[in-house]
Amino acid sequence: MKTLYLECAMGAAGDMLLAALYELLEDKETFLRTMNSLLPQVELTPQIRTSCGISGIHMRVDVHGQEEHEHEHHHEHRHTSPGHIAGLIDGFPLPEAVKAHARGVYDAIAQAESQVHGIPVEEIHFHEVGALDAIADVTGVCYALHLLQPDQIQASPVHVGSGTVRCAHGVMPVPAPATAALLAGIPIYGGSVQGELCTPTGAALLARFAQTFGPLPALSLEKTGCGLGTKEFDRPNCVRAFWGETAEGPRGELTELVCNLDDMTPEALSFAASRLLELGALDVYTLPGTMKKGRPGHVLTVLCAPEREQAMARHILEQTTTNGVRVHRCAKYFLTPGQEQAQTPWGPVRVKTAQGYGITHRKPEFEDAAALARTHHIPIQRIMEAL
Repeated sequence: MKTLYLECAMGAAGDMLLAALYELLEDKETFLRTMNSLLPQVELTPQIRTSCGISGIHMRVDVHGQEEHEHEHHHEHRHTSPGHIAGLIDGFPLPEAVKAHARGVYDAIAQAESQVHGIPVEEIHFHEVGALDAIADVTGVCYALHLLQPDQIQASPVHVGSGTVRCAHGVMPVPAPATAALLAGIPIYGGSVQGELCTPTGAALLARFAQTFGPLPALSLEKTGCGLGTKEFDRPNCVRAFWGETAEGPRGELTELVCNLDDMTPEALSFAASRLLELGALDVYTLPGTMKKGRPGHVLTVLCAPEREQAMARHILEQTTTNGVRVHRCAKYFLTPGQEQAQTPWGPVRVKTAQGYGITHRKPEFEDAAALARTHHIPIQRIMEAL
């Protein structure tokens, strides 16, 4: 599985993410040409720089010929509304999916700003985030990811910095309230580094694209990108992007609920099993066993989705005579189900398929084969052999 891992040990900002992903691209020239054709007054220039001895790319974004942080205190000419930004993005000659992601990132930022400052979304004026350079960063990240096409995107927990940051609303604690709102549900940490390491733009991009947050997975590494920020700290100020192949591991989780039964009739147990399937169990089965005092009985196992665990335990206690249910949480490897149709001399038969990990299983739908066998007065084996 093609995996992209983003290391945010010094937080994340739009330009740092953009620079790190730019380094992974096969065709950098076409990417830059496309990006620089979007907004006439904005120009991206990748520059090789070093930070505390690490060499990487700094993505210089010039607006009207000036780099962003040279004029970041002149807010007057940079007020722009969410609607205006969505309109600009809509006009870009980029794939529809890229534009939808870019608009989604801006919607998330506007929602967060609206929530923390208590003003309606349509009255939000983007100061820091609405600048043209930030539109280039956001669109560039969405476009680079579209070109890379990773199967999965993972990121490290996000270092947000500490102290205070000066922004359009005055002096704010770090992480700034909008950044904190955007990072809901994502593991973050602070530390001795003073300053805003994760910007609202960086937070919104991570929240939109990273599917899981945790340590670097076992990865057969093919390429590394290093995107440098502008501020200098006592350690390299960068986002690193690792690109490689991960072995396919478990693809989900499953809950297994188990109980022992020695005082139910076979009919009652059979009824309970079919009721549990109707109530949402993924599978139900029993195994014969010998219970205490040599009593014959059954071990009942019920499989369900993790989020259905409590409800299913209640159903088991209700439908059977047991007074207790054991729970096991399991990782699950599974093949993705599908369906095909196969032709036989007597007519079509549906075939269930299951694929994944380079494996394909096929199984004829028994009822279809049985119906043909009945209609044509032939043994079912002949149909199965033909299949």
